[in-house]
Amino acid sequence: MSKEAVFTMKLEPELRDQFMAEAEAAHRPASQVVRELMREFVQRQRQAREYDEFLQRKVEVARSSVRSGKGQSNDEIEAKFAARRSKVSNQE
Repeated sequence: MSKEAVFTMKLEPELRDQFMAEAEAAHRPASQVVRELMREFVQRQRQAREYDEFLQRKVEVARSSVRSGKGQSNDEIEAKFAARRSKVSNQE
């Protein structure tokens, strides 16, 4: 991958010194560490956004189901599963 872009940032001198010392202790160029941190950040952000979108779709499907009359109340679900638990415990 071509490395033609330059990224300049301001930070506290102490943070820079600590970062440079840790990169050196790890025997890695600081720029490589920063690139890895950036890639990890991008990946985490994408995953979080994709998961949020997934949940939004699930919520919308559920809301559509309720609007169309296919939904069940919490009390109905609790009663259904209480009956299932009772049936299973009676089989034991």
